[in-house]
Amino acid sequence: MKKLSFLDKIIYLLNSLLAILLVLSYLLPFVSPNSIVIFAILSLFVPVLIFLNGLFVIYWLIKLKKQLLLSSIVLTIGFFFSTPFYKISDKTSSLNKDLKVMSYNVKSFDLFHNTKEGNPSINGFDYIAAIAPDVLLVQEYYQSSKIKLDFPYQYIKKQSIGGRFGMAIYSKFKIINSGSLDLKKTGNNIIFVDILKEKDTIRIYNLHLESLRIKPYEENFGEKDSKKLIDRVSLTFKKQADQTALFLAHEKKWKGKKIVGGDFNNTAYSWVYNQIGNNKTDAFISAGKGFGKTYRYFLPTRIDFIFTDIRANISTFKTFDVKYSDHYPILTKVNWEPEL
Repeated sequence: MKKLSFLDKIIYLLNSLLAILLVLSYLLPFVSPNSIVIFAILSLFVPVLIFLNGLFVIYWLIKLKKQLLLSSIVLTIGFFFSTPFYKISDKTSSLNKDLKVMSYNVKSFDLFHNTKEGNPSINGFDYIAAIAPDVLLVQEYYQSSKIKLDFPYQYIKKQSIGGRFGMAIYSKFKIINSGSLDLKKTGNNIIFVDILKEKDTIRIYNLHLESLRIKPYEENFGEKDSKKLIDRVSLTFKKQADQTALFLAHEKKWKGKKIVGGDFNNTAYSWVYNQIGNNKTDAFISAGKGFGKTYRYFLPTRIDFIFTDIRANISTFKTFDVKYSDHYPILTKVNWEPEL
């Protein structure tokens, strides 16, 4: 520190603070929001912390200063003990018996009829049809006569009798059982179906956990409004924790093949992700590539996920960069065939 200029000392002090925050973020998956809620808020900024610490490494490297070791060590720890921020390679294998599962927060289909996405003859419904998933998990469903989704089986759960908003699961395979966890005091929900694929019965959950309701281009971050925002987000994380506990209790009763997907409204560095993903395979981690960003308005952040039980084989995972909603659709191909 003695050989650093005054400016570099200030920069290193900031570097140290952000490095400490990143180290603390590695503990986030193990701390329930019901215990330290302010700690959970940090999970939203982990991608930013990773990015900034990377910049510090570059800065000190250019200046040939040993201070580069601080962020280098912290990032290396994260590489081995935290959820990957970026996937270099993917998997593209495929079997005829693969089950193609897509999860998509469609934002009430409000952009599905716009013609901004390339070919003016293609809308969001046509895009889904072209991808042709076997199972489609829909969050923020809205009943409309304009919906064009051609699936022989479906389970739609609305927020209220006679209402239009809710959640849906569409399937090309017969649905032999369905249900809803009917989350209380929220517009969000968790639903499930059991589909029959040949001789296999597969449980598929569709999760839409409590929404953060952050509007990146509308929030006022003045002192008074910032406190309101933090209080609201804190309450959201506590609700997510309760919803997660309810889901895990329900899921525990199912011992067969399963897929868990949806919009978690939280990142891959959170307690919620860790709890739901325990003893499961994250399809993106197994077969995805890149940042896997699923929400349009923030830095590379995954808040939409698809998990499988650990016996499943993930053939492919894709995130589709299309702007029919504020979320990007994600799709995986999965099978339970014995690997050779």
